[in-house]
Order: sequence, then structure tokens, then C-alpha cells
Amino acid sequence: MKSSAILSFVVLFTCIGVSALCHTNNAESMTEGPQDQVDRFLGQWTFDFGNRAVGWLQVRQEDGYLDADLMWGGGGVFYGLPYVYTAGDVLYLGRNPRQATLTKATQGNATFTRDYPTWIELKRDGDKITGFYLSPKVTGLGVDSVFIDGTKLPDVPPAPDLKSLKYGEPVQLIKNKNSLEGWRLIEDHLTNGWSVTDGVLTNNPVQKEGMPPIRYGNLRTEQVFEDFNLKLEVNAPPSSNSGVYLRGIYEVQVADSYERPLTWGGSMGAIFTRILPSVKAEKPAGAWQTLDITLCDRHVTVVLNGTTIINNQPVYGATGGAIQSDVFAPGPIYLQGDHTGISFRNLVLTPIIE
Repeated sequence: MKSSAILSFVVLFTCIGVSALCHTNNAESMTEGPQDQVDRFLGQWTFDFGNRAVGWLQVRQEDGYLDADLMWGGGGVFYGLPYVYTAGDVLYLGRNPRQATLTKATQGNATFTRDYPTWIELKRDGDKITGFYLSPKVTGLGVDSVFIDGTKLPDVPPAPDLKSLKYGEPVQLIKNKNSLEGWRLIEDHLTNGWSVTDGVLTNNPVQKEGMPPIRYGNLRTEQVFEDFNLKLEVNAPPSSNSGVYLRGIYEVQVADSYERPLTWGGSMGAIFTRILPSVKAEKPAGAWQTLDITLCDRHVTVVLNGTTIINNQPVYGATGGAIQSDVFAPGPIYLQGDHTGISFRNLVLTPIIE
């Protein structure tokens, strides 16, 4: 490893050690025991970081050991971080090593891999957490730092009685059979692959051979909603991958998974990396399929093609790709359009009013 990379590691871990020492010497930390320092971070946290990215953290203690689960930005939930510890009033979380493959000109086409640890450093103030995500640059020259700002999540309430719910007037989300009225891209700078024809909302993210990749955007409703029932039909072509985000927070997976094993990351109707469907109920690729989704009191029910595959299960926090961290705020329906082609029709949302 180059001396510059070694120096970056030394600087990083020295900073962490000095930070921990300084925090340990403050008056509050000196009056706390080791368990008090752990207790302040136990539970679930939702947070924002970087440029409109969302994360979620659960810190738990089992059999005397500290452990944590993390959802960071666009990926899935990582269960069981490799490094979790407190020092004074600071919580440190170590993610899986970041790998970068670099080519050495002096070695022809030979490549080698370096592992770079990435760290999250958090402090708590009441029901708030703030901190930083620290990641050494792949060159070994310096450290990237991203600010984190989060809030403690209360416990999920008991499952609601779905039979007693009262609903308002249904909302037709496709307002015009031949336009995107009522919808807009989440990312204004990306290409819009969405269109509506004869009431069918379709994403067609075409790539041009030999040209730089085109980045396509995700689509959201102009309106925002609280709890609701959402019914829709979806046509997932072969090898397709998309999703329906509830309130812009929770992704219901939409994919061609007919011949694939049941997984919580890739099966039609799963809550992405959070809730595994109880059974497979999808149809072959290219067939129109129905989804009937109810979100109420942080619980979700998913009925796929007439079969209940998720039955009033708690959903604890955001999934990868969420656009807001506040699980209590109204939010849009958003459709993932940055992966593959997909088509939707007959999207009807009925708000829960009591």
C-alpha cells in the first residue's frame, strides 16, 4: 500500500481516537457508566444526509453485545454492521469495507483491490442525532465527509384493525389518459422516460448503443397523502425492475420475479429488504398484475393478484431510494424509473380518514 494511503488511515483513526478522548472528558460523559453511554443510542433513528438522501439506523443490544442495522441511501437494509461501539458520548459504526479496483500502468493489465473502512460518528442531543459519515478517498489522499441529521423514531404502534377503517373519496392518479398531468420527475436534471397513452403510464428508458449512458428519472405525484389504500395494475416485462414508493418512503418491489425464488429484495410485492412476502403470487413477465396496498399506522398490507402476501405487518423505517425521512409526514406516490421499462394503469388511491 502506498505511504499516502497509510497516512490517510493513520489520520482517520487518530482523529477518531482524539474525538473519542475529547468527548469522554466532558462533564456529562464522566458521570455516565458504559451502559449509560450505550443506552442513549438504543432504538431506531431516521435521518437525512448528503444531497437529499435518506437513511435509517437501529441500534440494539443482545446478550451483552452492541449491534446495529443500517439503511444508507439507495441500497437495502444492512443487518448486523461489522463494527459498533461507543466512546464517551459518541457512537461509532463501521460499514463493510469500500472496495476500489485500480489499474497500475507499470503492471500491464494487472489489477489489485484495496479495502477501505468507512465510519459513521454520531452524537445524541435529546431525540436528535447529528454526525458524520467518513470515507477515505480511493486514492488514499484525504477523507470524504457527509453530514448526518436525524430523529429518534417512536415504537411502531399496534397493528390497526383494517375492518374498522373509514375511507374518503377515491383519487384517480392518472388524471388525463394522454398526458402526465398530476405527475412530475423527482430529479429535474435527469431525462424523462415516462409518458401516458390511452391511460397507460409507461417508462421507456432507452439507451443508445455506443453513446454515454442516459440517466432517467423517477416519477412522483404532485399530491401528497397520509394513510391510504392504493390499487393499481402493473405490467413487468422480462428482467424488469421498478418499485412503487408509499408516501415516498417505503418501496413495494415491482419486478419480473416469476421464476425466481422468494426474496425480500427482488420478489414482486416485497417491501424492499424489509418485509418478505409470505407466498409467491406473481404472474409471468408481460402479464398485467394487480396490487392492492394498504398503508396505515406504519403497517402495510399487500395483496398481489388476489392473494395476501403481506398481512398488516409493521414497517420500521425508510427503504433504499426514499425521498423523505419523516415517517409521519404526508408524501407522494413515486414510481421508480431509473432502472428498466415498466407500465402502470388504473392507479386509484383512497385516503384513510379515520
